Amino acid sequence: MFDYGILLYPSANRVYADASAGLLRAELAVFGEALSTPPEEVGERRLGGVTYVTFSTAERLSEEDIALLSNLSALYALFELTDGLLRPVEVTPLDRFGSDLLTIQKYPGKTNELFTKLLLNVTLLSTTDPTAFLHGPLHVLDPLCGRGTTLNQAMNYGLDATGFELDKRDFEAYEHFIKTWLRGRRIKHTAESGQLRRNKVKLGQRLELGFGLTKEQYKAGDVRRITYYNCDTVTAAGLLKTGSVDAIVTDAPYGVQHGSHRPEDLSRNPLELLESAVPAWVRTLRPGGALGISWNTHVAKRDEVAGILTDAGLDVRELPDFAHRVDQAIQRDLIVARKA
Repeated sequence: MFDYGILLYPSANRVYADASAGLLRAELAVFGEALSTPPEEVGERRLGGVTYVTFSTAERLSEEDIALLSNLSALYALFELTDGLLRPVEVTPLDRFGSDLLTIQKYPGKTNELFTKLLLNVTLLSTTDPTAFLHGPLHVLDPLCGRGTTLNQAMNYGLDATGFELDKRDFEAYEHFIKTWLRGRRIKHTAESGQLRRNKVKLGQRLELGFGLTKEQYKAGDVRRITYYNCDTVTAAGLLKTGSVDAIVTDAPYGVQHGSHRPEDLSRNPLELLESAVPAWVRTLRPGGALGISWNTHVAKRDEVAGILTDAGLDVRELPDFAHRVDQAIQRDLIVARKA
């Protein structure tokens, strides 16, 4: 047997940091389904006064396995444990642009960027081709994208992404941030924004970005795209082609008020929103694609969320326990379903 230890990524959020080891163990179990040598005896161990998530494998991890594990959401460093010593294993994460793309934005109610990455990972791994995101530009949709954390994580993975958001303030905040960030990093890109219309009816605003992972790729026409529609999520879903999305990842409303949002602007019942929107979202999902949703279990039960997904024709996956506390009012969990 070969033994490994994962040093956890330091989180500024104390509550999330307390939950990160358990979440990483659950995430590792999902990653393990795509590895050539599945992890065994997954647990936690204190080494030198620091907590590591540890696991064993029957064979040494291959380069392909390491490339996949490099993208674990809370992985800071990977070590092989040999004779009581930590031997560093070189990791090769997909991250194209660095963590500041995810961490610069600060605002009340922001979902922890490590959890956003975890939810995206678990959803991508639940498609019929779980390692496809390592090799090609898949299309990710966040139909409740807020200020774009999911869009930025998809961008950091080198994927295409589309987001829907009704709140104009969130749209304007994201537009300002991403344009400033792209210019500041001198990334080759195009940015077009303006009114969003359909059949001569104004629906809201739109932002369309094209960017290169490198200058050379951009000049060669190898361009990734981020699209943001500032309009109702059901209406926006009708703007996408049927079966054009590989994965849908979103954070459902938690049923609590964040920051300066007025009560009339916020849906406190995620079930009402999901019942009306999920069928429209599923239409955009390709066969074999997956949909991942996180939500507050204090305001909606798992079987209620699962029922909505099942009624929309999706197969709900059996997953490890990802439930964890966010704050006094929010106990967060996630659910993932696949389209046949």
